[in-house]
Amino acid sequence: MNATLREIWRFPIKSHGRESLASASLTVGQCLPYDREWAVAHEASEADGRTWVPCANFSRGSKAPALAAITSHLDETTGQITLSHPDRADLTFDPDREGDKLIAWSKGLVPESRAQSARVIRGRQHGFSDSDFPSITLCNRASHSAIEEKLGQPISIHRWRGNLWFDGLSPWEEFDWMDRDLRIGAAILRVRERTDRCMATHNNPDTGLRDVNTLSVLDRFGHRDFSVRAEVIKAGAITVGDKLELI
Repeated sequence: MNATLREIWRFPIKSHGRESLASASLTVGQCLPYDREWAVAHEASEADGRTWVPCANFSRGSKAPALAAITSHLDETTGQITLSHPDRADLTFDPDREGDKLIAWSKGLVPESRAQSARVIRGRQHGFSDSDFPSITLCNRASHSAIEEKLGQPISIHRWRGNLWFDGLSPWEEFDWMDRDLRIGAAILRVRERTDRCMATHNNPDTGLRDVNTLSVLDRFGHRDFSVRAEVIKAGAITVGDKLELI
């Protein structure tokens, strides 16, 4: 295997923006630092951040496509996050103290027929990943290219909202990593499960509109999975350009 880490992405507020990183320091039992650290609970949710809860408790792309077009930047020194969206002015705020600013800023991005955003909460144990354990998603560029080939057009990798992107692999090779350990830089991760996908992947991350039925394309491969979820079992730094090694 001659795979290389090409991109690192985190999503500080679940379903509300993505951010590129050059490096990250991984911790045992945690998500990528500040990944899904916060989430926006909707009016029908009782989530308060004390424990992990499923994504159904939050405003998210599968129900609100326009959220997909948000990009973000977290200033780790000040704790402030800046959100950008093509349909509104940028917002800079402290998610721990000024969540009401996000609720006001995002009004209209969630369809009126859906439960409306109510409050910003922070995970006290770990980030609000879509798995019930603190996971990091590992994505294969070749698998993405295989989907583009079936589709007959290029699509953005950001539809998958993945953390670590690798090249140098065969399509779907990542599905052979179940229960295997991988070394990336100084860290070691154990692959736990495939990542099942939903209608959030239909959303164009530039426009926030649903324009590609990715699930029907995945059906042609005999599944609705893309990427794998892994947990950190040995702490360490990872950097774009690091090699991926099965151990």
